[in-house]
Order: sequence, then structure tokens, then C-alpha cells
Amino acid sequence: MSTQEKTNGKAVIDTNNIKLAQSSSYSALIKNNAAWVERKLAEDGEYFKNLAKGQSPEVLWIGCSDSRVPANEVTGTKPGEVFVHRNIANVCVHSDMNMLSVLDYAVNVLKVKHVIVAGHYGCGGVAAAMSSKQFGLIDNWLRHIKDVYRLHSHELDRITDETAKVNRLVELNVTEQVYNLCKTTIIQNAWKERHDLEVHGWVIDLGSGLVKDLKVSSSSPHNLGYVYELDVEAVAAH
Repeated sequence: MSTQEKTNGKAVIDTNNIKLAQSSSYSALIKNNAAWVERKLAEDGEYFKNLAKGQSPEVLWIGCSDSRVPANEVTGTKPGEVFVHRNIANVCVHSDMNMLSVLDYAVNVLKVKHVIVAGHYGCGGVAAAMSSKQFGLIDNWLRHIKDVYRLHSHELDRITDETAKVNRLVELNVTEQVYNLCKTTIIQNAWKERHDLEVHGWVIDLGSGLVKDLKVSSSSPHNLGYVYELDVEAVAAH
């Protein structure tokens, strides 16, 4: 029987084939894990014992959930070297308790030295935000990217090529998320005590694998505008 046939005008789904396919793809994950463990132990018999002792990453990666941009693969780093948070279109907003919790732990407990917002060209979330279609619950999340478009509409509206427009909004979105991170009390408090913390903005070109540094790195709040620069010492005094 084929995966789907028609009976009395209605489609009949072959659930047996679906279950077999599901079982096969799931089993492959388990087998791949076992093969990975075997390879790592062949390289270093103490690898997992050492890995279990703890982590001391110098980098927090805030990236897109897209399956094509894994942090460790892109940066050529090992497990334990990059602390990772990912969401649709690498958005950083002050109302996201998940992202803020990751940021707080990375900055104040792990003492990371670099926070990287990593977008990628051809981002589906950014492209969706540029359209007028409704996608469901995600529309509420994409609105943050629409706000970025509004801030830069004078530039984006002049771009006629749709691919180029999406990719430019990808860059602008990363830049705005870097600024959003720098506005948080988490980052600003850390800057009062440390001189080894920087926030960066990257875009990954999936066609080449290379990273584009957007040159928006910040190590102090002084380029944010006075309204965002918090007098942390005055707050602490109270």
C-alpha cells in the first residue's frame, strides 16, 4: 500500500509506513550518539570525565534557532567553550525572561568575556516579519523585528531586490539586538565592575560559512545615548 491512497474519495493514511519512518529517524539519533561517544573516547579516554567536571566558557552565543547555524560548528569550538541561547531570529528583548536568565547566568556566574548576537542571511523569521501574512502565535514575536524595520524604513524601503532587503534587515536586526543587550542592567552592572566584557554582532553567510563582523562591538554604555545609560552606583546607594 502506498503512503496515501484514496478510498471513497477520502485519503487513507498508511500509519504503518509513517511509524516505520519515525522509528528509523529516531533510532538514527541514538546510533549517532553512540558512534560519537566511541569516537571521542578513541581520541581521549578521559574526555567525558573531564567534560562532566564543569564548564568555563568565555562566550555567550545568542543565535537563531535555525538548524543550519550551530554555535560550536560555526566557531570551531568544543563542548564547554560556548554557552548558547537560541530563538527565532536571535531577538533580545527586555521582556524575555528566558533570554535574560541565560544572560544573567552567563555574565554573572560563568563570567563570559564575549556576548555574541549571531544572525544569518536568508533568515526565515526576518523574511516572515517583512510580510503582511499572519503565521499564528509567532506573529507576536516577529513584531519585534517589524519594529526594527520601522526604525530603518527610510533605508529599507529604497532596496528593491527582496533578497537584498531581507539580508539588510538581518544586519539591522542584529545591530538592534546588540543595543538591546547593552541597555540591560545585567550588562551595565557588569561593565561597572569588569573591563573584560564585550558585546558583538555577527551575521553568518550560509553560502560560504563565513562570519561577517558588523563592527558594532561595545564594552561600555557610552554609545547608547544618555537615556539608556544607567547610574548603577546611585541605585546601589539606595
